This record gives sequence, C-alpha cells and structure tokens, in this order.
Amino acid sequence: MPDVALHKSDLRAALLAWYDERARTLPWRAPPGAAERTDPYRVWLSEVMLQQTTVPHATPYFESFTARWPTVGDLAAVADADLMAAWAGLGYYARARNLLACARAVADQHGGVFPDTEEGLLALPGVGAYTAAAVAAIAFDREANVVDGNVERVVARLFAVETPVPAARPELRALAGSLVDAHRPGDWAQALMDLGATVCRPKSPSCLICPISQWCAGYRTGAPERYPLKTKKADRPHRHGFAWVLRDGMGRVALVQRPDKGLLGGMLGLPTSDWSAAPSEAPPVEADWTDAGAIEHVFTHFSLTLSVRVAEGTGDFVWMPEAEALKALPTVFRKALERGLASAA
Repeated sequence: MPDVALHKSDLRAALLAWYDERARTLPWRAPPGAAERTDPYRVWLSEVMLQQTTVPHATPYFESFTARWPTVGDLAAVADADLMAAWAGLGYYARARNLLACARAVADQHGGVFPDTEEGLLALPGVGAYTAAAVAAIAFDREANVVDGNVERVVARLFAVETPVPAARPELRALAGSLVDAHRPGDWAQALMDLGATVCRPKSPSCLICPISQWCAGYRTGAPERYPLKTKKADRPHRHGFAWVLRDGMGRVALVQRPDKGLLGGMLGLPTSDWSAAPSEAPPVEADWTDAGAIEHVFTHFSLTLSVRVAEGTGDFVWMPEAEALKALPTVFRKALERGLASAA
C-alpha cells in the first residue's frame, strides 16, 4: 500500500485546494465551497446525460432541457414522444425512458422534491448506485462514494492497482471510499472527477501539474498511463440491415414508432429490416426502390452496416417533414436518411 492511507488528510487538502482554484465551470454545478447547493434536479439530469457521453456533447442538451423544462415537475408532464425527440443524439435511449419514469415518480410520489439520501434516491425508478451517490453528494453534501470512469482512473493510478478492469471495480470502489469523509463530500467528488477529466487523462496524464502526484504510486512507477489495466475486449460482432427512405413527393418522409422494449425503444425511426447476419430484404410497401448506398454505425455491443433504399410512395406511417426528421431521429437513422436524401437529390 502506498503512502495514501498515512497521508489522507494532506492529499485531500491538496486536491480540494486545487479544485477551489481550477474547478470547471459547468451549467449544472455550484462553485466550490458554495453555501447553496446545486438544484438536485439539475445534478440528476446532468448525471443521466453524462452517462456514456462527454461534457461538450451533453452540455447543449442539458441547456435545452432546462430551458424547456426548468423543474422536475415540468419534465414529468412532457409527452413521451416529445421527450424522446429531444433526447435524439444522446444515445442509450433506455435512459430517456428511465428519465421520464423517475421525473414522474418524484413529481407524483415526492411532491416534486428529490429524496436527500442515497437510500431514498436508489428507490426511484432508473436511479442506480452511481447516480444516487452523485446526487446525494453533489446536491445534498452527503458523505457518499461517487465513482465514475474518471475517478476509477485516478484511484487505479494513485494506488497502482494491478488487477485489470472490470474485475478491479470492487477494489477501486473500496479504495475510493477510503478517501471520502464528512468534510466537503460534494466538492471532493467533483474534484476527483475534474482531476480525471483535465489532468489525470487516459493517454497523457499531466503528472507534473497534478496536485496529488507526490502520493501517487502509479506516478512513481514511471508509467502512470499503464493504469488502469484492462482486460482485452472480445471482438464486437457485425450485423447487416436495410433502411427504407420512403418519401411522399411533398417533402415528407415515412417514419415508424419503434417498440418500447429493445434497442432504440420508443423512438421514431426509419422502417428497417431486422439487423442480423442475413437480414430480410422485404420492403415495407411496394414501390420503385433504388439503392442509395450504405452507412456504418457502431453500437455498444455490435457494429452495423445499414443498406439504404429510396422510393416515393404512400402508406400507413408517421409522416414528418424531412428537415424535422433529420433533427428528431436517433443518429443511426439520421445518417441513413441523409444518405437517402443525398442520393435522391
């Protein structure tokens, strides 16, 4: 075990002092040491959006959401389809459904007020251990152990953890928890996140300006970027499919509502085949279909080649102006629609 356990108070003081000077300015964050905590609605919303995406990508979505729906009660009242359309482009669409379920639970069961403990937050639909800890610490200054990817990386280097991720996660969580105490727990959580995001970066850590490098076992090895060790990922399977861009000759395109369960559940999308090794080529309606090429897209668990076919026709679909569809569709369908429209121009 490196020096960390013996010098916990010095390490914490150094990191919090650094955070006081260098904290990122984010639209969902109170300044370091602020007497008034951040609105838990804004913390919760930002944490859900930031899962599996970056701060620059999530920020405009956050600003749009909070302008349209400034309170959790406002969000709870939105129609499912409007929420899904606003979420398009953030990916992982089950989060959008959970977001709405949680907002409605807070509005209906808690009078529009978020619970102020990890236990209470965990009881909300769609709220997992990380989000509950983050909201408890950041919004309510509870002594919670907040461990995201940035914190995992900092802790893996600080303690030079030799177990590869994901097997190391329980150990990393325990080590992170050993550094938490009742003094400024919300700022401590955000300081660790900021350190990982701006200094202790994945491929090029800036150890010479790191406020806690003197206690870092990874730094002492001379190769801190080696941590966290990772288990080699299995090859991502590849699938194929067809997407049909059906236009009505009046500037509208045919869309379908996808089933609530499954990938991109509840979202509007183009009519497609199944996505498999040998997808069906049967189009949704009879028409003079032409080949518009193909697009590539990568999901978490598989990659996809989607062959695009274009035609004019009619049918029982959700018809939307092409310009609106380009804004409302999830990324994979937007790419396919762009390909189809370009070929028909």
